[in-house]
Amino acid sequence: MADRSAADSWLGPVEDANPLLTEEFAFARLWRGFMTARVMIAMVLLLLQASFYGLGQPVHAWLVGLCGAYLAAALAFRLLARPRPPGRTFDAQWVLTIGIDLLVFCALELFQSGGINYTPLFAVPVLLASVLGSVLLALGTAAGVAILLLTNAWWVSLQFPAETASRFLQSGLTGTGFFVVAFLANQLASRLAREEELARRSQLAARVQTQVNELVIETLSDGVLVVDSNGVVRAANPAARRLLGSYGAARNAPFVLAAELAWQPLVELAGLTFGQQGGQLADLSITHVGQSPRRVHVRTRLTPAHDEASESLCVMFLQDLREMEARLRTEKLAAMGRMSAAVAHEIRNPLAAITQANALLEEDLQEPGHRQLTLLVRQNAQRLAQIVDDVLNISRVQHQVPVAAPPTLMLDETVELICDDWSQQNGGTARLQVLLHAHRTEVPFDADHLRRVLVNLLDNALRYARHHAGSIQVSTRESATWQSSLMVWSDGDALEETVQRHLFEPFFSSESRSTGLGLYICRELCERHGAVIGYQRAVRLAATSAAVAGLEGNEFFVSFRQGLGHPGHASSFDTLLV
Repeated sequence: MADRSAADSWLGPVEDANPLLTEEFAFARLWRGFMTARVMIAMVLLLLQASFYGLGQPVHAWLVGLCGAYLAAALAFRLLARPRPPGRTFDAQWVLTIGIDLLVFCALELFQSGGINYTPLFAVPVLLASVLGSVLLALGTAAGVAILLLTNAWWVSLQFPAETASRFLQSGLTGTGFFVVAFLANQLASRLAREEELARRSQLAARVQTQVNELVIETLSDGVLVVDSNGVVRAANPAARRLLGSYGAARNAPFVLAAELAWQPLVELAGLTFGQQGGQLADLSITHVGQSPRRVHVRTRLTPAHDEASESLCVMFLQDLREMEARLRTEKLAAMGRMSAAVAHEIRNPLAAITQANALLEEDLQEPGHRQLTLLVRQNAQRLAQIVDDVLNISRVQHQVPVAAPPTLMLDETVELICDDWSQQNGGTARLQVLLHAHRTEVPFDADHLRRVLVNLLDNALRYARHHAGSIQVSTRESATWQSSLMVWSDGDALEETVQRHLFEPFFSSESRSTGLGLYICRELCERHGAVIGYQRAVRLAATSAAVAGLEGNEFFVSFRQGLGHPGHASSFDTLLV
């Protein structure tokens, strides 16, 4: 959010300048203004003295040189010096400005020519000290000017005794005026500085609040659109852009909402909001060509117009209905989990009775056909009992710590056996390709649980894979760090991002007829044995109608925990990356 420009800001223009740099810039601007004024005064004084000298009027030649030196000093200080706030004492920088001004103006006043009064020039160092300095510096400068004026009056009184009283009175009044000017200017400058500091702090607080608000909006899982009365989207957070399904140069605000035909329902809802001057609720479908419809729940609100010059904006909040339904299904799962334990126990009792009665019946049966029927009943009763145990454990969400000696199995042999059985039952022998590269590798995993995981992944692959050889691939491998992995790849289309985020959540499915429990159970079974299951897009070699080519497809991988007797069992397993 800090990277957003003022034009892209959600909450209006935000000043990007650093407050400390702004403060230094304000002081430097005033400082340069005074320094420029000194240069201009020096130029005027030099021209004035030079014109007197050129016109033949009586003037000290050294005054021309003094004005020239003053111009050179003022110009050098303006170009070479750097502004530095004064302290409470007359430091070197202020001696080179205020001190030089007082000496030059005092010399001009003492040795004035042409009847010109240079007393008003003393206002420049007084104002310089008052505006840019402390009150002590301002009053000290005014005191220095007053002393210089009284000294000048005393010097003139020695030459013209008759004007002593008027000279001293004029100098005293002028000095008093400079004291008043110095005090008032310093107080005004201090007040303005305090107001500026208060405004700067308020600006900083507003900037921080703006950044926090924008960060919250940017990270919201719900989409947020800000639309004006002309249908132009002023701002859109990433969730909104994702729900809109915008691609390409795409859709970084501002953009016209009516630019896409799929967004027409949003345009109509925004128009209805402006027309009725009130918020609206609606469930809409955003359908792009060649894509499945995306159902969204939309709430609109109008921002108040503070005055006639400002306009109201329509703020649209978008929620993915599929995610909302997934949350509802998760809540239902939690409710079902609380009752699943009791239900499982109730199922166990009749299963036990069926198993016992079947065993007693089997003892009295002699005909092979009857005994085959009892065998079928026994096998299915055992299978039901196993399913009850699995569902009961999953409903309790028991992430059990692996025991000291977990069951192990030969990975390649077990995977090959499961794939052969699945191919015979589903008729997918031509489409399935098995590539085993983890020979003599043992993994800590229950064989029945691995069968459930692999069969579930194969069923999903069969549902979305294409109809040609090698469209489904099952492979195993062992890395250099003895990390064993199982991969199930199919050449189906890429999953949407919203689907990928919820793949392993219960009751979440992209198909309306699916329960959404398959991948969730796979994840629970893998975590039970310390394994990791995940999804990624991967490229595999597959035989097409023309030749063998690299195709991109969906891959589910299982990274197994290393066995206790394995050379690398002490190291953590790596996430599979292809």
